[in-house]
Amino acid sequence: MKLKFSKMHGLGNDFVVLDGIRQQVSLTPAQLRFLADRNFGIGCDQILLVEKPSQPDVDFRYRIFNA
Repeated sequence: MKLKFSKMHGLGNDFVVLDGIRQQVSLTPAQLRFLADRNFGIGCDQILLVEKPSQPDVDFRYRIFNA
C-alpha cells in the first residue's frame, strides 16, 4: 500500500502526518509500529492521522498513535 505522508519535527520530536481525508488509510497496529521504527520504517515519535469528521459540526477527526 502506498501512502502519501508528511514528516514534521519540533522541540526534539518528529511526527508522521497521514491525510486520511484525501486517501484511504487503514493500518493495523503492527503496520503503525513498522512505520514508526527508525531502522526499518520512516521513523517517528508519533503518527498523526487526520480523518473525515465523525460529527456534522466539526471540521475533522484527529488520531494520535504513539510509537
